[in-house]
Amino acid sequence: MPQLLQSILEQVRLSTVVDIAITAILIYWLFSLIRGTRAVRLVIGVSVLFAVYALAQFFELRLLSQILQTGAVVGSLAWILSPNERRAEHVAAEVARAAALLSADGHGALIVLERETGLEEIAETGVMIHGDLSVDLLRTIFMPRSALHDGAVIVRDDTIVAAGALLPLAETTVHTERFGTRHRAALGITEQTDAAVVVVSEENGQVSLVERARIVRNLSEPQLIRALVALLDPSSGRRSIFGLRTDGSSPGTGGRAPRLGDLGRAVGRRTGRRPSTVDLPAAERPHDDPSATAVQAQR
Repeated sequence: MPQLLQSILEQVRLSTVVDIAITAILIYWLFSLIRGTRAVRLVIGVSVLFAVYALAQFFELRLLSQILQTGAVVGSLAWILSPNERRAEHVAAEVARAAALLSADGHGALIVLERETGLEEIAETGVMIHGDLSVDLLRTIFMPRSALHDGAVIVRDDTIVAAGALLPLAETTVHTERFGTRHRAALGITEQTDAAVVVVSEENGQVSLVERARIVRNLSEPQLIRALVALLDPSSGRRSIFGLRTDGSSPGTGGRAPRLGDLGRAVGRRTGRRPSTVDLPAAERPHDDPSATAVQAQR
């Protein structure tokens, strides 16, 4: 046994150890990056299929190998042609309708729409729901006597992941003076992630959209739908919504995904009703503070 162990150690070189260490760190970083997003399931599924394919190749199972190869091609095409735009329109329509009804009822709301950055840790601070996104469910959650109405709702794709979630507040003086708690919570989460947040003010009923510490306020239901579709699915620009070009960008954006300030101006041109855009200068935006306490979004 000692001889076997010694022979193994003799074959291990420093470069091998470094190679394994770097690979392990990259894998850990990848899973940390996609934790809480739908990409986790995709990576796990692809890994399992790859392992099955490797075994099929090793044991020379030609029929199974051919089926897996064909399935990979078909699956890639299906993923490329998946109806992301249809899903974005459904989510935008449900959220905008719920926001309009809550505004009419005088009820506040805070709806966080997950994009690329995973919000699993934020969702775990609330009550996990994993229910289908619907107008009725959103209105029920934000009923004034509901136990969850003071927190934030986390939406992933077309699913309500959690309700009553706690968001970090933007703590600078300018936010304290100009915005209420819900808006400060929306600013706080959008400073740290790429989420889009819909806020319904309980005081004046205004519907606002927040993204990357930018706010477009006083949105109507059609305006909110158009803005959400463009944020959730930038490729919708091929239909020239908001004046976007067919590559999904707006004029002057250099091909990047549309920003909220661009959408706010475009929405006003489209509908004739100009929503107010609040684009805080960098000096007034609070910096990320790891020690900031996550507090519940209240009135």
